[in-house]
Amino acid sequence: MLVFAIVFITLALFFYTIGVWSEKRDGTLKLWHLAFFWLGFACDTAGTTIMQSIAGGWTLSFHGVTGVLAILLMLFHATWGSIVLVRKDQKTAKVFHRFSLIVWALWLVPYLSGVIFGIAR
Repeated sequence: MLVFAIVFITLALFFYTIGVWSEKRDGTLKLWHLAFFWLGFACDTAGTTIMQSIAGGWTLSFHGVTGVLAILLMLFHATWGSIVLVRKDQKTAKVFHRFSLIVWALWLVPYLSGVIFGIAR
């Protein structure tokens, strides 16, 4: 099961990174960027769910807390992106672009802490 969790979490990194940095490069939010945000969210949720079952549930730790916050931020980000894309509001889209990079950077915290704590075991 650990292999599946690692694969899903790595796919989350792959999809989310492509979505965020492609949006940054293109300077506008496109439907395919949004699809990559949702794929990243889905893979992260799947990988985290598997990891929690391996660990016997959620733990109150740095990695556990930042992981939950990252998933919630990803959900908010993808939902907000969906709204921005439907409404086509350029003013909100500019704020959304900056927010994308912040969410991506914050998402890296639990990803990297998981790698570091995983290697340390």
